[in-house]
Amino acid sequence: MTDPFAWLTEPCSSPDATAAAAARERQDQLTKPRGALGRLESVAIQLAALQSSVTPRVDPVQICLFAADHGVTAEGISAFPQSVTVEMVRNIARGGAAISVLARSLGAGLEIIDCGSREDPGAITGVRGERVGAGTGNIALEPAMTRDQLAQALLIGRDAARRAVAGGVRLVIGGEMGIGNTTTAAALGCALLRLPAADLVGPGTGLDGAGIRRKVQVVDRALARHAVVGQDPLVVLERLGGFEIAALAGCYLGAAQGGVAVLVDGYITTAAALAACRINPSVGAWLLFSHGSAEPGHRRLLAALDATPLLDLGMRLGEGSGAAMAVPVLRLACELHAGMATFAQAGVSG
Repeated sequence: MTDPFAWLTEPCSSPDATAAAAARERQDQLTKPRGALGRLESVAIQLAALQSSVTPRVDPVQICLFAADHGVTAEGISAFPQSVTVEMVRNIARGGAAISVLARSLGAGLEIIDCGSREDPGAITGVRGERVGAGTGNIALEPAMTRDQLAQALLIGRDAARRAVAGGVRLVIGGEMGIGNTTTAAALGCALLRLPAADLVGPGTGLDGAGIRRKVQVVDRALARHAVVGQDPLVVLERLGGFEIAALAGCYLGAAQGGVAVLVDGYITTAAALAACRINPSVGAWLLFSHGSAEPGHRRLLAALDATPLLDLGMRLGEGSGAAMAVPVLRLACELHAGMATFAQAGVSG
């Protein structure tokens, strides 16, 4: 029987060191002091290495948004009811959500995938129905999913990435929608990083102090019940993850294995990126990090990945919205890198 997880460890290509060196040399010849454009210079060089091109480009951009529900919502850890997941999927598909507006403004592709909302909404125009189940199990009481469901969710993400790669995109963004998924992301991060719940649990959709304390208790209960701290990341995902979080991890792996850069969004997507890197460390070179979420635990996840985000706008919406906001920064970094004159071309003394 074929191992459904075998593809996960297929290595990603290493960044092109020759292209990176040529891009760095070009940066040093442009009509500015060395390093004067800060992160715009380093990100252009990073993209050059990933694209094997001295003058990289960002477009086309594809946003893959995965939605699912979480059984742990029954523990009262969200300010919104679980029904909001499907309602927001419909809103995104109709074009009324933040990520819908951002995708239109950027001219980016947007694919919405229902991985397992509690309510089966039936066919929704503009949404791929690839349901793994009617939401995950309540991690405070039971495993999030079965091994087969985990394999299915990872493949949903991989296949979304492969469709994007086949379409010729140069940048993939992963987005998510799922009431309760900050709790799941916190539990996942705690297990992978050996941290207590209080270090990673935050307000999510807007909990008050009492709500946050209850959420910490729920995550602590989940960690104690499943005893997966420091274990195989696939086991951690199976016991504590979400269908959309597993799909995100699969998407990142699929994009990186296909030679396409990934722009990571906020807290939940960074938890998925951490899981992907623990499963296959070679994916890390293909990840760029867009923004620092207002969700407090995001800083700990970023530190674990040695990642510095491009923006810090106090956002905590999810959906891929923070990553979408960073796309113009990447575009301008590439435009400056390719379009500025060198000292020799401009007749300026270096």
